[in-house]
Amino acid sequence: MSEAFHIISDGSCDLPMELTKEKNITVVPFYVSFEEGKYQKEMVEIGVREFYQKMVDHPDVYPKSSMPSVQDYLDAFLPYVKAGTPIICICITTKFSGSMQSALNAKAILEEEYPEAQIYVCDSTVNTVLQGIYVLEAVRLRDAGAGYQESIDRLNEIKSSGRIFFTVGNMEYLKHGGRIGKVASVAGSLLGIKPIITLKEGEIFPSGIGRSRRKTVDKTIDLLLAYLAEEKADIADYSICIGYGYDKEEAVEFRDRLVSRLKEKGYDIDTIPIFQIGATIGVHTGPYPLGIGVVKKSIRE
Repeated sequence: MSEAFHIISDGSCDLPMELTKEKNITVVPFYVSFEEGKYQKEMVEIGVREFYQKMVDHPDVYPKSSMPSVQDYLDAFLPYVKAGTPIICICITTKFSGSMQSALNAKAILEEEYPEAQIYVCDSTVNTVLQGIYVLEAVRLRDAGAGYQESIDRLNEIKSSGRIFFTVGNMEYLKHGGRIGKVASVAGSLLGIKPIITLKEGEIFPSGIGRSRRKTVDKTIDLLLAYLAEEKADIADYSICIGYGYDKEEAVEFRDRLVSRLKEKGYDIDTIPIFQIGATIGVHTGPYPLGIGVVKKSIRE
């Protein structure tokens, strides 16, 4: 069966390979490096679990990531351009990476040779597992028979609703990744303080601090509940997921706690999917990020 359009995402979407294959999503990987000048393609040359194990085993080493190249996007786009299949390409927030610019440059190159090519490059304004569920919203539109432009319009309508509420093990990786100021990092290290962070519309914002992992993690649930209340949300209109780094058991326990809290507040929900946060974001968060992603659905089930 031919596609109305093909969905491509950069590797920040953090969807499992088996799921992207099942849903016919093309992923353009990021690169990650533990050694100066030696980069590996995430999920191709280094697995996510292997990446986190290296971080746990070598806590004094701070890995780096690098965005997909123009050539990477050319290779991803070209088969669909030649086949005359329109493309929706969803990229990590431009506040965090130049991945979208690589995609736009590839689009411009191909449009010179193939002026009829239809390539829409979208700044998701989010990243990691929230970008993943945003990509899955594009899949839902495609599989429901929505048209190319209709799907683009609907995806643009919902992306401002996206939020990530999360915490990390410590502030050191955020400091090395340039995500917070050095003073905040030093204070956090000395006092054992862990941050609670909100990502919305492409940027991160401080949402509190705490000494206890349990309290900072539970604060992310409080933030989600406050957001849903503020939006007067029918939970059936929203997609929610859990993102974690190294510790899946903690993520499962957290998911069960979240579902319980939502039910206590009267929200009709049975389960929430769990996805592992990939290396692209893991280099900034360290091995122990944990949080919640939420975005409005593109179409109601």
